[in-house]
Amino acid sequence: SNTADNARCDVSAVSVWNPLERAFLDIRVFHAPAPSNRSHKTTTRMYRHHENLKKTAYNARVMEVEKGVFTPLVFSTTGGMGTEAERFYKRIAEKTAWRTGQKYHETIGYIRKRLRFDLLKTTIIALRGYRGRPSNQPEIAAMDLNLIPEG
Repeated sequence: SNTADNARCDVSAVSVWNPLERAFLDIRVFHAPAPSNRSHKTTTRMYRHHENLKKTAYNARVMEVEKGVFTPLVFSTTGGMGTEAERFYKRIAEKTAWRTGQKYHETIGYIRKRLRFDLLKTTIIALRGYRGRPSNQPEIAAMDLNLIPEG
């Protein structure tokens, strides 16, 4: 288990699995054809291997120190995801569909498409570097984040 003072997971959320329970998520993206993954033969074994590495590194710390639940999110550069990530995304789609009144299959389809395009974009940037102009995103300080209309 990772016991360093600065050890932390990538994301934390509340009420993902159970009401008011903190869930800690750590993300790993791997490239299946890489030489380090050849010993695992199948992609299912690769996902399981990387999930187990994350669990070994963080699960005990999250349960004992943070008093939460740990979920490793493992993705491949080709757009696939491990069993834990699949479960997580199904749960998020279920909650989102229920809260927004959308159909579950449309919600999970949107989430999967969005994830795959984000993975593709990240992979291309990692391989080629960023080649575009900086986006004209407004600064957070200049944005009005109040969703309730004034008046």
